[in-house]
Amino acid sequence: MDFALTILGVSGAAPAHGRFPTAQVLQVQNHCFLIDCGEGTQMQMSKFTIPRNKVNQIFISHLHGDHIFGLPGLLFSYALNNRVTPIDIYSPAGLKEMILAQLNPGTQLSFQLRFHVFDCKSSQEIFENNDLTVSTIPLNHRIPTCGFLFQEKPFQKNMDPEKIAKYDLSIPQIIAAKEGHDIIAGKQVIPNYELTLPAYRPRSFAFISDTAYHEDIIPVIKNVDLLYHETTFCEDAMENAVTTKHSTAKQAAQIAKSANVCTLITGHYSSRYKELDCFEKEARAIFPNTKLGLEGQVYTVERRRVGE
Repeated sequence: MDFALTILGVSGAAPAHGRFPTAQVLQVQNHCFLIDCGEGTQMQMSKFTIPRNKVNQIFISHLHGDHIFGLPGLLFSYALNNRVTPIDIYSPAGLKEMILAQLNPGTQLSFQLRFHVFDCKSSQEIFENNDLTVSTIPLNHRIPTCGFLFQEKPFQKNMDPEKIAKYDLSIPQIIAAKEGHDIIAGKQVIPNYELTLPAYRPRSFAFISDTAYHEDIIPVIKNVDLLYHETTFCEDAMENAVTTKHSTAKQAAQIAKSANVCTLITGHYSSRYKELDCFEKEARAIFPNTKLGLEGQVYTVERRRVGE
């Protein structure tokens, strides 16, 4: 699996009915990203065999406790295990002060802790490596809140191995072909389409944390492969959703449909619901390709070539 989302917590404001607060791990190629860190996150990482030492970036959507109370314990555990690799934490303003206040003034972490603050008023790219970018998605909640859009970078075309041997292509010729150029072999011009296979299509995941129904996100998340959208309530509790600036399963499905996403994943369920059937039923009535967010469940996006 080289593009996979593992759900660690799906509960709302507090742990309930055996469910933990919000936390997810997204694996993209060889990278693991922790998204929100609710209470019990490190316990869930152990339970579901998440390679926690591969997590070098943590993305926090907002500073409500159910999204950050697992962070101090996780950082302490990293120190106890003599971690040396730096950790970068991306969040709205205020998290650094909260975390440092919980560290003993005499504590010396074995690794560098780097905080990166983003503005929740506009979308911005906050992380980039060789394989992907991460951008913020401003949301409509009671405090500054952002979701996150993870997007793979475009892939080069793949060579047809048989054609490499047939035309005895050199390394520079192979590189040029991958970049889309025709190749001259001897006195013959070989068209690029004969040498290459279509490139893999970049994959994407959007994490929509706590928010009221917010149509402004639709163009940002258009056509994503996986959309996690909070569904704190079903329509029977619409008044609660409006008051607390959360979404219902129906509203999340409407967003998914309007954005033409491939798969919708629900989550952040209120403690008033012991059973989750209403979330699935309500969302699927509008957006059939809805999957219940369940702890320990892994949601993958397979590689597909352009045109498939």
